[in-house]
Amino acid sequence: GVRFVSLGLCMLIACPSLIAVHEHESKCIEWVRWLVREEAYFESASGVTASFGEMLLLMAIHFHSNQLSAIFELVSSTLGMKVPIRHNNMTRMKQIFTQEIFTEQVVTSHAVKVPVTVNLSADITGFLPVHCIHQLLKSRAFTKHKVPIKDWIYRQICSSEPPLHPVLPALVEVYVNSILVPSAKAPLENNNQPIDVEEIRSVFRNTLTHGSEKQGKTASLTAQLLLLYYLLRYEDVRMNLQMGGGDKVKSYSTEFLSELPIKYLLQQAQRNQQSYAGLFSPLLRLLATHFPHLSLVDDWIEEEQQPSSREETAAPTPAAIVEGLSAMSSCPSHTSKLLKKLLEMPATQLWPHVITLVKHFRNTLDPSVPSYVQELYRQVWLKLNTVLPRCLWVLTICAFMYEKPLLPRLTITQNIVLDPLQVLRWDARAFRSAAVLKVLLRVLQASLAASRNQLVRHQRDTTALDCRVTETEREELRTALVAAQDSCVLQILLEACLESAEDRETPGQLWALREVRSIICSYLHQVFISEPSLAKLIHFQGYPRELLPVTVKGIPSMHICLDFIPELLSQPSLEKQVFAVDLVSHLSLHYALPKSMSVARLAINTLSTLVTVLSSENRAELFVPTLPALVRICEAFPPLVEDVVSLLTQVGKVCLAEACSHGNYKPANLTHWQAVASDQTSDHILVGEIQRTFVSILKHAILKVKVY
Repeated sequence: GVRFVSLGLCMLIACPSLIAVHEHESKCIEWVRWLVREEAYFESASGVTASFGEMLLLMAIHFHSNQLSAIFELVSSTLGMKVPIRHNNMTRMKQIFTQEIFTEQVVTSHAVKVPVTVNLSADITGFLPVHCIHQLLKSRAFTKHKVPIKDWIYRQICSSEPPLHPVLPALVEVYVNSILVPSAKAPLENNNQPIDVEEIRSVFRNTLTHGSEKQGKTASLTAQLLLLYYLLRYEDVRMNLQMGGGDKVKSYSTEFLSELPIKYLLQQAQRNQQSYAGLFSPLLRLLATHFPHLSLVDDWIEEEQQPSSREETAAPTPAAIVEGLSAMSSCPSHTSKLLKKLLEMPATQLWPHVITLVKHFRNTLDPSVPSYVQELYRQVWLKLNTVLPRCLWVLTICAFMYEKPLLPRLTITQNIVLDPLQVLRWDARAFRSAAVLKVLLRVLQASLAASRNQLVRHQRDTTALDCRVTETEREELRTALVAAQDSCVLQILLEACLESAEDRETPGQLWALREVRSIICSYLHQVFISEPSLAKLIHFQGYPRELLPVTVKGIPSMHICLDFIPELLSQPSLEKQVFAVDLVSHLSLHYALPKSMSVARLAINTLSTLVTVLSSENRAELFVPTLPALVRICEAFPPLVEDVVSLLTQVGKVCLAEACSHGNYKPANLTHWQAVASDQTSDHILVGEIQRTFVSILKHAILKVKVY
């Protein structure tokens, strides 16, 4: 049978002396040619999928590519023993295979006509057509002889099953290289064609609406994962080629890629790593590189924390969902029961109700809705976020955005990518609801990551309109745009932390503000850690000084500001210098480090230098807001009290001297001067503040009972 023929072929390779005589050689060639003709009969008669025909083809391919070691491994594995074969004994056998039986043209033409292996999986052993196609693609034989192989590969991918055959990922890789990487053996137009968009779309069409049969589901999942790997690998090779100055090639549009359930498929590969072990790691690497907005750390943490429900629960009807969500203000207990039931459903069963769920999400901002219901709603949203996140983001932004007729409505993900700041145009009440704010920040974080990725892709895909603009200048412009975008977002979030009159008047609103500040500070901490330059940019731009106690205490990474405060103090702007001194004082209280002390001493010396060079108006503008900061510095570092007192004495003397020269002060006695009541100047105000500052220093720094 087939096994006997396979052993016979391997014996011819292992014992070349069998064909040493010309007569034996002729019979051997005739026998091999007969095997090629009768291959189909042997396969149908034996019922074995992997026949000796693939072995013949694979041997011919290895001979053509001069991979003799691969042939030795093939022979040894078939015979079940290690056979030592000398390379010089294989010369004649190589000539027989490559010149008399299988020329390269015959090999490529025959390989593309070989039927694909039905239900290909790792359980099928032996030498298969996929091995032959892989070797031919690797040697670029199809490109050299202009033989189209796209349809064969597509059919084989669609006919695959779990557990994944180990050759399939490698097949996808060499196929992508044969499409994009130029070959030295053939012109560029001979390269293989990429898989059509419609062919890919047809495989993904039933991802979330598959039938109940498990076999059909897993088979479809294998094909979808392989096609996803093809798309990501294609994008990776294409981008690398364009970075190296290669020619522009076809790319799959962002709109098409946004239709695919990439996140959902990656989760399936992670959960079934026994079946897709060789695919999950490269998929994750490519996803993090080209789709960073789909591989956020917070998403992975949330998915690990979510319990997996294995029990089949009765899904609520659409009418029951609408009824339960509509009653969240009047009967929140009914809504909470519904949301708990929705959380027990699989994410794919929950997705058909996404429009209804997102539509009612904004109603959770009503003051009568308890925070418990808001938190349950957030958990439902996170579950939906595991299926088609980009579609969910668009729906969520549209649901929460203010109805402004002058602003265009969002329709596709691309609009968010081009203008991620529109995420912050949500209903203002979202900035006083902790659960909704967490969702907003999740969408915002993903939108910013997608925007940065899109800008990189746009820069590589398009050439500069002005030939005088270099790539370095384009890179600098892109970096500046990203920095402006990110800093604008952070400034808006900091503004949301300000206490308003409504917060003071509405019962419970100050507690909500406190929770919101904690969430925003946590987000800012992540941003500052990932991009320290943004921390410098934000503090050079400045923000309301009343937020400094909030940011210094709430953002653990604020200590990095000590590195650039000397530069901030040297700025020719009184507003920035006041902000820098105030920042130093709060950092000194929170981080009593030697570095903080040296920066605080530098701030005091800078103020001493500015005393004599400023006018009276500018002097008051600088020192009146910084005097409370000097008290905090003395409280944090008592050794600096002497320097601060010396500075205050110097400022007071200058103010009194200038005031007396204008007749604004008269001596009450030898030690006390009082201002003329009819003329209250900035010097008078500053002197009064200095006197109160002396009292504060005595109270908080010198006469303090509790030293440690």
